[in-house]
Amino acid sequence: MKASITNVSPWWTPSVHTDRRPFLMGRNAVQLAVRGYFLSEDFVEVDTAALQVSPGNEAHLHAFVTEALTTDGQATPFYLHTSPEFACKKLLAAGERRIACFAHVYRNRERGPLHHPEFTMLEWYRTDESYESLMDDCSRIVALAAETTKNPKFVYRGKECDPFAEAERLSVAAAFDRFADIDLLASISSDGSTDTERLASDARNNGIRVADDDGWADVFSRVLVERVEPHLGVGRMTILDEYPVSEAALAKPSTRDPRVAERFEAYMCGVELANGFGELTNPVEQRRRFEIEMAEKSRIYGETYPVDEDFLDALAIMPDASGIALGFDRLAMLATGASRLDQVLWAPVAEYGR
Repeated sequence: MKASITNVSPWWTPSVHTDRRPFLMGRNAVQLAVRGYFLSEDFVEVDTAALQVSPGNEAHLHAFVTEALTTDGQATPFYLHTSPEFACKKLLAAGERRIACFAHVYRNRERGPLHHPEFTMLEWYRTDESYESLMDDCSRIVALAAETTKNPKFVYRGKECDPFAEAERLSVAAAFDRFADIDLLASISSDGSTDTERLASDARNNGIRVADDDGWADVFSRVLVERVEPHLGVGRMTILDEYPVSEAALAKPSTRDPRVAERFEAYMCGVELANGFGELTNPVEQRRRFEIEMAEKSRIYGETYPVDEDFLDALAIMPDASGIALGFDRLAMLATGASRLDQVLWAPVAEYGR
């Protein structure tokens, strides 16, 4: 049955807009302050195209697809990007050194208090700087947002976080040990291969549901979501660092331990706020990871997305860099005290599927 689409969102009614307007003005003030921060750090603000030949190649991201027509009506598939990452890295390959981008991005199958099908992603990149520099940026931007809205305490669903407190840096392995009593690295070999049976057994022994057809990544994600994430960013920001290399996405392996990658996520009040990488610049390895992700996507969802060959070509000449994506709407929500993402969106996407 085809889902019906109805315009039932009341955001435009004067009474609702009056209630939402303080959050929206707070969002604008935070965005202006963040732009000032990047200007002070000698960043160039860039703007990227939303239409791309590939929306990204992560198994569990779902894109909006459309067609580009030539003047004689020939169709070529295009996608609304799920992140400006590919375009930003091409700009680094072109010679830019520090760039920042407020991009409207699009993700299908996502809607709820913390998700929206169209939202604003703030991405920034530093060439020839470690990914620890991005952690510092995160802390400074969060504090700046709190200063701007005069909000000394972020609160979400009963969890509180001091935006001015020094962030806690915690490895994923340490978090699994602390909150789930699981030795995560015991299920990862030095070559990055994973032992599903070992992780599944440890999860079951700690009361976590595991399906017979779950892979290692499925079990990892379930433990992370059910046992780890609810404890992160409570009291102060948590920098969850050193993700398993099999979950590295576009991050390079750690020089300290080949089982993990230079990838971190920042959390506040149990809310994932940002995802940062020491960027992988090996196009052969990146292609291999894309192929693995698309095989998994095909297995689970019966579909795949194309690889952006231009991106892989650009990666080959891209300088060493660190990059991060921050959910700007989530930051605005926490900083203004809103309870839902759509309260800080000037014009939310119409409701659908009812």
